[in-house]
Amino acid sequence: MKLHCALLVCVGLLAGSTSAERSSFDVDLELVLAVDVSYSMEIDEQQLQRQGYVDAFLQPELVAAIRSGPIGRIAVTYVEWGGSAVQVLPWTLIDGVDTARQFSETLQRQPTRRISFTSISNALAFSRHLFRLSPFRGVRRVIDISGDGPNNSGVPAPVARNSTVAQGIVIDGLPILLPRGDLESIPDLDAYYEHCVIGGDGAFLLKVSDTSDFGEAILSKLIVEIRGPNVARLQRSEPFVRRVDAKAGYNCFVGEEMQERRIGQ
Repeated sequence: MKLHCALLVCVGLLAGSTSAERSSFDVDLELVLAVDVSYSMEIDEQQLQRQGYVDAFLQPELVAAIRSGPIGRIAVTYVEWGGSAVQVLPWTLIDGVDTARQFSETLQRQPTRRISFTSISNALAFSRHLFRLSPFRGVRRVIDISGDGPNNSGVPAPVARNSTVAQGIVIDGLPILLPRGDLESIPDLDAYYEHCVIGGDGAFLLKVSDTSDFGEAILSKLIVEIRGPNVARLQRSEPFVRRVDAKAGYNCFVGEEMQERRIGQ
């Protein structure tokens, strides 16, 4: 995957659409929020992550981003995943303060869960299926996937990424690099997400390297996804952006190899 700018953003600005073209769409964006709840995530980390999304949909700047689109509304669904995936909230239309607040409040009421293993590929396949079931038609379709470890179950992540991008779906990443000494994590998870997970026009990633980063990183990422890819809009997210040099031959099977070593012990 090529790097198209220093901020690790593959900038693919959407061409301007005519009003006739836009009229065939219900929403500016169909967005799947795919959130890691695997056992490598501590309970308090999961709660901070969930709260980050709950708080983000209450922010005026997020609502302003939604209203700024040509259609002025988006559709969002919330998914939690580990080795398998669960749709926590159905596709929901958000077009202003009231619907954003309702989404936030409904999400906050949902019970927490934990799911064994880490299958980025299954999460992407599940998300693709949700787009097929969506009652909305978006100008853009994006999967926003968070995670704190590499794929260790299901088909390799690049296979699922390629299948997803081939359908015109963009995958953005929120790699979680919190300091820990467990056997599930790798020190360059952001590089893994760059080379093995994200893809499509405008794909980008933001990293979380401290629990205090969750709220601002999630809000920043959502605003960029809603408004569409643009380098200028990433300036406020600069502290979270991971700069990595392109690595030829990056090992996208590192998670599977780690799992194999654990099983063989």
